[in-house]
Amino acid sequence: MKFLNQPAVLILSEDASEYLPLLTELSELGVQLTAAHSVAEAQAAWDGQTILLGRPDMAAEALEKMPGVRWVQSTWAGIKPLLGRGRPGLQLTGVKGVFGSQMSEYVFAYLLAHETRLLKRLQWQQEKRWESAPSGQLRNKTLCIMGTGSIGQHVASVAQLFELRVLGFSRSGASTVGFEQVYKPESLAEFLAEADYLVAVLPDTQQTHHLLDARAFRAMKKSAYLVNIGRGNLVDEHALAEALELNELAGAALDVFQHEPLPPDNPLWSARNCLITAHISASSWPEDIARIFIRNYLRFQRGEPLEYLVDMDRGY
Repeated sequence: MKFLNQPAVLILSEDASEYLPLLTELSELGVQLTAAHSVAEAQAAWDGQTILLGRPDMAAEALEKMPGVRWVQSTWAGIKPLLGRGRPGLQLTGVKGVFGSQMSEYVFAYLLAHETRLLKRLQWQQEKRWESAPSGQLRNKTLCIMGTGSIGQHVASVAQLFELRVLGFSRSGASTVGFEQVYKPESLAEFLAEADYLVAVLPDTQQTHHLLDARAFRAMKKSAYLVNIGRGNLVDEHALAEALELNELAGAALDVFQHEPLPPDNPLWSARNCLITAHISASSWPEDIARIFIRNYLRFQRGEPLEYLVDMDRGY
């Protein structure tokens, strides 16, 4: 199906060329696709294209010299660099439905490692010690998930297989499939008190900034374990480091931070039972993003609402 007018697309990413063969369906419709691998290259190549497919940090900078862009499709889940860059008529769409599997695997790798004492057993092996201390189990424990969107729902669905009790936390507190109960922000302390495991997948907004602070950690069980795969602004990092050192929490696995790379002097590097990874819990694969973009491009052409449209005020 060809349209009378096919708005041209500018692709902005260090791997922009990888998208071209993945968008053959659009090029066969007559859509002009231009790949740019840097902001400077994109600004030089911009010739009035109204659609930009790209990394949000690069797109945010490039947009300053692209007044005609009407729609930006992010290639990342996180779109914070583009917030505040809004202008009349500009639409921003995010990425959903492709990270749940990857991030669930990350979460349960750390939950299972904690229950099986994996790192401790490795230490005993290195010391040639025959230790028969039993493992724990996830069954009948309570998993509290901050964020009940597509990723949180995927984590919740996997949790059912381990017979975990699953509670949720969201801005609205709306009932969501896979969650026994969903708490609103005013019930945060009550929610945290239930957690054997706390998994955070919340976006970076003013409302989520330092929700997990010293007071929040004191509301949790001393045996609770935190996994943050959402955004680093959620956690007061100094308060978390102190809570870990004071045995107010059993441990934490952190993939996101307020400043990345994590500065060498950050106390979390050496905090007790704190495991750090470099924002690797999920990757944006061009083939996944291309599928979303093609669907949205066709919706754009038909004048239909775009999928995963971002509310600039809410930030997600």
